Amino acid sequence: MPVHQQQLPGLDDIQLVQQPAVEPGQSIQERFEAFNDLNPWVLQQLEALAGDCVAKGFRRVGIGMLFELLRWRYGEATRGDVFRLNNNFRSRYVRLLIERRPEWAALFETRTLRAE
Repeated sequence: MPVHQQQLPGLDDIQLVQQPAVEPGQSIQERFEAFNDLNPWVLQQLEALAGDCVAKGFRRVGIGMLFELLRWRYGEATRGDVFRLNNNFRSRYVRLLIERRPEWAALFETRTLRAE
């Protein structure tokens, strides 16, 4: 089967994204936590995509690539529903992935957070 037709792990669990209410003065971390609480499947999908990369022998993975793959697959699974995934959350998701899978620490590049 061609690569573009293969089903990636766990994509049956994609749900409609829920956007939390944004409160004035909320930090990026607070907005991320609210989004993640409403959409735990996003982290699960990112972990499945990263795990697929590891299984295929990738030595480095960019969270940007995983975000774009998830956006594309979300569009397929929801028949084109708009999926708003804030790029400001990338660094937070990488940290959660590493927290859940410490053996992946070398897989991702992390930098010091500049904004809370």
